[in-house]
Amino acid sequence: MELTGIHHLTAITANAPGNKRFYTDTLGLRLVKKTVNQDDTSAYHLFYADGLARPGTDLTFFDWPAAPERRGTHSISRTGLRVAGDSLDFWAGRLADRGLSLGQIASLDGRASLDFEDPEGQRFRLTEDAPDAVTAPWEKSPVPAQHQIHGLGPITISVPELAPTELVLTQVMGLRKVRDYASPDGQGTVHVYEMGQGGPSAELHVAVQPDLPVARPGAGGVHHVAFRVPDKPAIHEWARRLSDMRVPNSGEVERYYFRSLYFREPGGNLFEIASDDPGFAVDEPLESLGETLSLPPFLEGQRAMIEARLKPLD
Repeated sequence: MELTGIHHLTAITANAPGNKRFYTDTLGLRLVKKTVNQDDTSAYHLFYADGLARPGTDLTFFDWPAAPERRGTHSISRTGLRVAGDSLDFWAGRLADRGLSLGQIASLDGRASLDFEDPEGQRFRLTEDAPDAVTAPWEKSPVPAQHQIHGLGPITISVPELAPTELVLTQVMGLRKVRDYASPDGQGTVHVYEMGQGGPSAELHVAVQPDLPVARPGAGGVHHVAFRVPDKPAIHEWARRLSDMRVPNSGEVERYYFRSLYFREPGGNLFEIASDDPGFAVDEPLESLGETLSLPPFLEGQRAMIEARLKPLD
């Protein structure tokens, strides 16, 4: 019973058409599922991933008309995206050409990295991936295959104190603390925890930043991060574990493309445990993922109403 890595990360956009343009055209990701928020069907839920829509590569967005995020602690503060180490110069030029806010290529926590922000201010870090990383480029991407984004990780969260969060990470979730480094913004220390086989796709970085204000969710901010387990039976085991350890949680939630379980760590960040199966090809062919609006069976009867309320993406 083990978490094996980052499954997906879900953020908030207030501009779904602009979001699609940026993540498919500038970042070169594949739109692998165009669906709706199952709890708010007036909003898109857009999923971007690699060419095979593999778990661990999913960057997803809720389309909500929200004000911009107010940055602070109690938040998922930076989203890591893995790339080949020799691709950072390519990305620095590509992002600068598009007028985005970005930093300098630098070594951080022993890996080459490049910080940047998307058009709504979501904070990202391109990080040098493990040299033996398995990749699945998207053949229709505007980004050359050798420079395409491999997937998610590491993910950084900000909390005001370490001990309560560390207790949940290590004693409940089974993560291993492996090292620390100074936060590059000069605000606190970052503690690194790993799961599964470790490496950048399986790390959670915890920045302890008690002097920051409390974050306010909004556009350009992150809603939650999800961790991988192989299948639905593993979700059953985790539901029992959280209940046995008296961790308040959502109970199992069927998302159709995966099965989920939600809870908050003591620093206020929303965590999800999600199954790798059955995946995004459960209701449409792999070669045409994301080309039409997909709805899980329990929403199919509402298709006409849902489609009438959604704004065009193109």
